[in-house]
Amino acid sequence: MDRSEHRAVAAAILPLVGGAANISSVAHCMTRLRLGLRDRSLVQDERLRALPAVLGVVEDDTYQIVLGPGTVARVTPELQALLASADPAPVAAPGPGPGPGAGPGLAERGAAIRADQRARNATPGKLLLRRVANVFVPLIPALIGCGIIAGLNGLLINLGLLPGLTPALTALAGGFMALIAVFVGYLTAKEFGGTPILGGAVAAVVVFPGVANVEAFGQRLSPGQGGVLGALGAAVLAVYVERACRATVPAALDVLVTPTATVLVSGLVTLYGLMYAAGAVSAAIGDLAGALLATGGAIAGFVLGGLFLPLVMLGLHQALIPIHATLIDQQGFTVLLPILAMAGAGQVGAAMAVYVRLPHDPALRTTIRSALPAGLLGVGEPLIYGVSLPLGRPFVTACVGGAFGGGFIGLFHMFGDTVGSTAIGPSGWALFPLLQGSHGPGTTVAVYAGGLLTGYAAGFCATYWFGLRGLPAPAGAAAPTD
Repeated sequence: MDRSEHRAVAAAILPLVGGAANISSVAHCMTRLRLGLRDRSLVQDERLRALPAVLGVVEDDTYQIVLGPGTVARVTPELQALLASADPAPVAAPGPGPGPGAGPGLAERGAAIRADQRARNATPGKLLLRRVANVFVPLIPALIGCGIIAGLNGLLINLGLLPGLTPALTALAGGFMALIAVFVGYLTAKEFGGTPILGGAVAAVVVFPGVANVEAFGQRLSPGQGGVLGALGAAVLAVYVERACRATVPAALDVLVTPTATVLVSGLVTLYGLMYAAGAVSAAIGDLAGALLATGGAIAGFVLGGLFLPLVMLGLHQALIPIHATLIDQQGFTVLLPILAMAGAGQVGAAMAVYVRLPHDPALRTTIRSALPAGLLGVGEPLIYGVSLPLGRPFVTACVGGAFGGGFIGLFHMFGDTVGSTAIGPSGWALFPLLQGSHGPGTTVAVYAGGLLTGYAAGFCATYWFGLRGLPAPAGAAAPTD
């Protein structure tokens, strides 16, 4: 797409979500346009899903329109430009619109499942996990960019090419990671309602070289101790200290006392407590992940790959985001993400089996054809909510595919062929440029590709033979029973 096409997509989306007056916020992650809406009832869901550029819709704390990697980053500024120049008059309430071809019953079931999951995920614990996840989502583009540069730099070093350029690439790839604690602190304070720059200032102490002169509990601190978890805790503490100051300090003194007290109190607690505690937790996470895959890799991979989709449905997958970030900060890559990405491979295999087994259901096959390319690139929501979850059994057999794919990668980890990702966010084929392992890029790519193929095949076979029994057949077709 060129810019005019991205602008056309934004222009098509705007009236279908209630117009400019109905949008309170606009943001995006790797694949989704995230809209804050004032009145959810004004959204024309079916007409929105029918747009060719829209791969799916997910309701969470924001209304999320799945556009896919790359596209969403180009459509978002065009939508923001339209909002800046739009007449704020609200549009009329939505009327009926055609669906994307998933079949009325299936689309309604998918929407009902989404609504039910949203209600179940609105518990205090899950809402907290979501807020923590929101801290790390804005970091994903930088993690991806620096991760790819790091991979390219490693390849050049291994091949002995461009020795004059590799130090510069090392600086580019490592600069962000060296200061990631500052960004985490800034975004944490912003998410939890504090002053972002104060959160960043307090978190900066985690990576300040001078902390090597600080001693407590008989130990000296080391720069970076506690990593992103320490920065997260420091910034949350800063938010609460700042709130306490705002509530008690006279207005005339607020501009001087509040920032000083916030940095001083939360900074000292960070230096003499949080950094030690977060450092112990971070080390335990790294040791546990390594030991889990080194000793029980195949079983651990099987379980992780098989349970990831249910974790997503329960909203518990958000707890893994700071774990991924900690592993990347510690080791340069996360060994968990390639295994968890196998859940998407199982989903793709299951969708392919549904496509083959139901040749007389053109609506469902149209949905699969439109959602499958996104699924191959790791965008699984259209297949989950448009195909496997509404059908029921194919969701379970997709998990079986993810389990076998995860077991494949875990098995090779036991043999010493570590496969990790230098960034979080992408999966499927989009993860290939971010792979890093213990035995060079060729082996790493081969193991990950083998996991994908295993996930596709297992998901396909499990769904083809067991996932479609007892389903009601469309008119003129027999229900699959064998």
